[in-house]
Amino acid sequence: MQTIEFRAKVKNGIIHIPARFKGKVAEDVQVILVSKGEQKSQPDIIDELMAHPLKVKGFKPLTRDEAHARE
Repeated sequence: MQTIEFRAKVKNGIIHIPARFKGKVAEDVQVILVSKGEQKSQPDIIDELMAHPLKVKGFKPLTRDEAHARE
């Protein structure tokens, strides 16, 4: 195993390997990230929907019995 170190910007969750290393990198790699700063985490989609539920005309939530009914 070889170690290659470089700095990169993360764009849309993707880290691009610099061209000078592309011929030296195998398909299977181990990645260790060291972030220079802490970014505010984005809220989980479930947390976001719980805080701001979608309003759908005519929607009626299931009762507890309906949710647990087995057919």
